Formats: sequence, C-alpha cells, structure tokens
Amino acid sequence: MHKLVILIETGEDEIDFDDAWPQFLHFAERMPGLVREATSRVEQILYGRYQPVLMHELFFDSFAALQKAMTSPEGRAAGEQLQKMTGGRLTLLLADHKEDDLDNIRSHQRSGSENE
Repeated sequence: MHKLVILIETGEDEIDFDDAWPQFLHFAERMPGLVREATSRVEQILYGRYQPVLMHELFFDSFAALQKAMTSPEGRAAGEQLQKMTGGRLTLLLADHKEDDLDNIRSHQRSGSENE
C-alpha cells in the first residue's frame, strides 16, 4: 500500500482554512483508486522545528495508483485547492506504507521465559 501524506503548517487565518477544507475533501475523496483516508490534528510537537497543525493521509493500493490519482482531474483540483488554502505552507510525502496489528506482532514475540 502507498500513501500521500500531507503535512500542513500553521496559517495566518485558521477560519478561512477550516471553511476551505471541505472543498479540498470534495476533490480528494473523488480521486480514482483512493482506498481510505485519515486526518490527524496535531495536538503537541515533542521535538523538531517543523510546526505542522494537520496531517492528512490518502491511501492507495500501489504507487502506480497513487500517481494516477494525483494526475487525475480530481487530484489536480485537490492540489490546486490545497495550495490556495495553505499558501504553500505544506509538505507532501509519498510513502510505502506497511502496517501490522498488535495481535500478529505479539504472536511472533517470544514469551519472557524463553529469553531467560
């Protein structure tokens, strides 16, 4: 699975951003091949100079599907809307996403008695 990660920095006018966010979602959620999405509001930055306030992730089955979505009319419209509403205060990342659930992780761990 691959994802487009959008990190959005603090803007001057948060009210305008919040008003424009649904329009971005309108385009982004219509991108072909989109499997799921997630939005996270950053509550606290523990370390680093970068000051994002929002992280939005768009998930696709493959890198090719992600690329196709970004170049689609919906993807281009989402990108234009994102640039307009953030004034370029953002970072875009393309990531190869791996995920595992805790039950599976624990099934491969040794019990404490085996390590003694």
